[in-house]
Amino acid sequence: MKNKKCKIMVVDDDRSLLDTLADFLEFEGYEVQCVTSGEDALVQMRPFQPDLIVLDMSMPGMGGKGFLDRITNPDGSTTYPVVVLTARAAMAEYFADKNIASFLAKPCDPEDLLMEISRVLFLETDESAVGREPVEKTIRKVVVAERDMELKARLKSEFSAAGFEVVTAADGAEAFEKCVEIKPDAVVMRIDIDRMNANEVVAMLKRLPGTAEAKAVIYGVELPDVDLDLVANLAVAQNCLVKDADADAIVDRVMHVTGA
Repeated sequence: MKNKKCKIMVVDDDRSLLDTLADFLEFEGYEVQCVTSGEDALVQMRPFQPDLIVLDMSMPGMGGKGFLDRITNPDGSTTYPVVVLTARAAMAEYFADKNIASFLAKPCDPEDLLMEISRVLFLETDESAVGREPVEKTIRKVVVAERDMELKARLKSEFSAAGFEVVTAADGAEAFEKCVEIKPDAVVMRIDIDRMNANEVVAMLKRLPGTAEAKAVIYGVELPDVDLDLVANLAVAQNCLVKDADADAIVDRVMHVTGA
């Protein structure tokens, strides 16, 4: 059962969305404080003492960016855990030095938000528990970016059979956003995937604290010169490369680099 004393502050200038989320989260047992600007959030944050903040980035005034800058410590941590809404690939550089608890794209399904809030609060409680070991992942996650529908379906089937939770993307930009959102153990993509090639995606993921450790498996019939520095998070950089778009070989390589 959820702790009814957990406090959620929702910061968004969309009043209808605030009303919807407030009703939904209160029904789920949370105490909710809604504010419509970053300025108001700064004023009400300390007396309210939230356990978690849900923050929209697109607001007038100082906006989500200004508010987030104010509550980010020199080490990149935030005063309170923050779930950011509407995080886009274009803001990757801004988020690179901030330890954001989670990202969700907008419009956001209340059920998805509820799951993320529960997950973040659980992890926060678990990490602060005295003498408790971190919870070990039991299900690994993989993002698969492939434009060929048949190959993408095959990869999804093979990874699912191997025990992975699979999220698919049609191009590099979508793969990047999915990785920021779910923080996978690995991302799999063709080297010349559309809208951000594999090198660009890996370079951006390595700059974000939440995705820097994700393994990258890159494949293609004829691999061009790949910047191995971009995939240096692997023990042996060459282990991230698969010459052919062979589903079995790709799954085997992912299982190897993730220790599955």
